[in-house]
Amino acid sequence: MKREALLECLDGLLMPGKFRDYCPNGLQVEGCAEIRRIVTGVTASQALLDAAVAHRADAVLVHHGYFWKGEDGRVTGIRRQRLATLLGANINLLAYHLPLDAHPELGNNAQLAARFGWLPDGRFGDQDIAWIGSLAEPGDLQGLVDSLAAGLGRPPLVIGDRQRPVRRIAWCSGGAQGYFEQAIALGVDAYLSGEISEQTVHLARESGVGYLAAGHHATERYGVEALGRHLAERFGLDCQFVDIDNPV
Repeated sequence: MKREALLECLDGLLMPGKFRDYCPNGLQVEGCAEIRRIVTGVTASQALLDAAVAHRADAVLVHHGYFWKGEDGRVTGIRRQRLATLLGANINLLAYHLPLDAHPELGNNAQLAARFGWLPDGRFGDQDIAWIGSLAEPGDLQGLVDSLAAGLGRPPLVIGDRQRPVRRIAWCSGGAQGYFEQAIALGVDAYLSGEISEQTVHLARESGVGYLAAGHHATERYGVEALGRHLAERFGLDCQFVDIDNPV
């Protein structure tokens, strides 16, 4: 498949032009023109690039790419090594950040809902990134914790009364603890994100709403994996998801 055709498909699917993002979405590093084999992953770390070289990939497709706003743009050190790996192997780097959080079917938040049986019924937050809905089977906070630990392969950090009944839940993958106060105002029983800040603890204690920090990486594995499956099914591409362990 030609690189331009793949980009046209991804841009049409994820609609990056709708988002005010912190990085360029789409093609970030140009490689070969013909793409047959893709390695997908959460972050374009050196370990993922090395896996892509080992898989003889033509492209790496990630959620967290390069060229973030405010970063030092000089090509030195770690940045130089990563770019040298891509350019030396003629591998394309494609990245979609907020568009992959927000997509209604393949996005990180949609995939979390599907994985845990949550029933979305609304959006909130900046650019409607965060989701709100109900549990398919209401329970308590401890039951939600147990479900997350089993599904994500790691226990979340929990602030709140584990016996609190939970019916309404809000969630946003990655570093979205800043939406917690909005979630509280919407009347949820629990809120899940990837990360937590110092002030988040006090908001949870004082509001009584349970807060679950399930890991930035852990909550953002499933969108890019689902996107790879979609490309494989639609175009017959060889898409291999590589999970580089990250405890954060």
